Amino acid sequence: MTTTLCLPTLSFSSRNLEIRSSVETSFIPPWRSHLLAADRLRSCKSSRRLRKRGGVAVGSSEKSSSETSQDDHTNLTEEEVEKKFKCPHMTDLFNVQPMRSTFCTKSSCPLPTESSSSNSRWEDLGKMFVHDDDRVLLKTIKYVNPTSSGAECLDEDCNFIHQWVIRAGPRSKIYFDPADVKAAIVTCGGLCPGLNDVIRQIVLTLDVYGVKKMLGIKYGYRGFFEETLKPTVLTRDVVQNIHLSGGSLLGVSRGGAKTSDIVDALQEKGINMLFVVGGNGTHAGAHAIHEEARRRRMKLAVVGVPKTIDNDILLMDKTFGFDTAVEKAQRAINAAYIEANSAYNGIGIVKLMGRQSGFIAMHASLASGQIDVCLIPEVPFSLDGTSGVLQHIQHLIEERGKAVICVAEGAGQDLLPPSSMTDPSGNPILGDIGTHLQREIKRHFKAANTPVDVKYIDPTYMIRACRANASDGILCAVLGQNAVHGAFAGYSGITVGIANNHYVYLPIPEVISHARNVDPDSRITRVFCSLPDKRVHRNSPLKPKRLVVPRFNHSRTITSRVPVPKLETVAVYVGTVCSSGD
Repeated sequence: MTTTLCLPTLSFSSRNLEIRSSVETSFIPPWRSHLLAADRLRSCKSSRRLRKRGGVAVGSSEKSSSETSQDDHTNLTEEEVEKKFKCPHMTDLFNVQPMRSTFCTKSSCPLPTESSSSNSRWEDLGKMFVHDDDRVLLKTIKYVNPTSSGAECLDEDCNFIHQWVIRAGPRSKIYFDPADVKAAIVTCGGLCPGLNDVIRQIVLTLDVYGVKKMLGIKYGYRGFFEETLKPTVLTRDVVQNIHLSGGSLLGVSRGGAKTSDIVDALQEKGINMLFVVGGNGTHAGAHAIHEEARRRRMKLAVVGVPKTIDNDILLMDKTFGFDTAVEKAQRAINAAYIEANSAYNGIGIVKLMGRQSGFIAMHASLASGQIDVCLIPEVPFSLDGTSGVLQHIQHLIEERGKAVICVAEGAGQDLLPPSSMTDPSGNPILGDIGTHLQREIKRHFKAANTPVDVKYIDPTYMIRACRANASDGILCAVLGQNAVHGAFAGYSGITVGIANNHYVYLPIPEVISHARNVDPDSRITRVFCSLPDKRVHRNSPLKPKRLVVPRFNHSRTITSRVPVPKLETVAVYVGTVCSSGD
């Protein structure tokens, strides 16, 4: 039987790969599906090799010239990369002379003035400033062969191009006089753990610079044009303890007014620094504001702080809120496991966030060690048929008496009735894959005359509204600080993020072209998805297959009928992968 699978078209994605697989009419073991998930290999040579093995190979993945991907940078020269990642600066439009920085981590000790005869206190600051020409290497692995796990190559030689981006941090020279600065902060989109942490750190850092006029725009971009929404005056005292609670002090909303109306409001209020906290859509709005301000020749710094609990922003190691979401999801997964384990033929289903990317569902499944099936948007799957998810769940019930399933909210949308509805941000309104999966499981087992006890848990809003954990709290603090440093350094139309464990400034267009997705073809994917050493089930819909299964730094040939161990559990993932990246 020939099965044709297509990755779902995503709001920001330029990747719509057609995947073809020729397999027997049987359920594909999850650990084999990860081997077959080399559909993302970048070379024809590896594709041919996969076809010989009966694996999955990439069909056509051509991009139009107008589409951009983070992988496209490897096809550029170093000069072109430097131009691509050049951040807009005040000096591009204005003849502005910089002044000595007023930022000091030793805020209890006032900095010397320009006319001061003694610079001892200034010299005591040591290496606290970042040089304007400091750069961070975006890609650090030089792949030798396109078949290497996770390789991003556009030619057989895997030529390595240095991709340097601007390092974030405080500069010794600044382009705004703090006495003249009127800053505003706006939080858009949905809630995310850490919003208050970012707001707090932006205000505290502005205060250290000496800024006295700070406003919080209420309820996203809506606060710029609705007269009833008055800005909140922000001070150190106001924000001192807001990080101890979840949500956003300023409130959030989706959508907003026309760009020209927002810029009009900024001019009317005299705001010359705008900090925008939000995801891809919010950053697109921030870029539009930046462009309109430049067209009007306004001295306005627009700096973004990427906020997405789904961790789907391009070029960044991690976005704030993700670690907290994974940690809090463990409670829901554990509850589903206990319910399934305590019931006769128990099935627990947990739906987690992830509209376009399955990072939360994937990492939460890995961390828990209690998930049998994990479904994410990046990898298509079917419910019915001998190779469907329902057949595998039935096998789990027959052999183990329970099953625990984790599904990302954007997974399996092709299985639901199509909808043309969108939210105020323009994002398509997704169907509820969780309840659909629950109904289909009950239908399947009713038809099979097998009693099951299905429990469905959706902790989405509980996770979004909680306080950031320690890891995200630190990330939020440094992102907020560096956003202010970037504005005072004269940059605009940028966002701050973490790449290769270093904080960087990136032009907004480079991070919003499409969503970052889980990469099924990665080294850690295969490490975590190894098959157990022994004890496999005999009663299985699968035919025996000899497969080479990677396990750490070596391979072993295993003959088996089923990926589920007989004694203890190893997470079984259907239509998905176990980890992302190296």
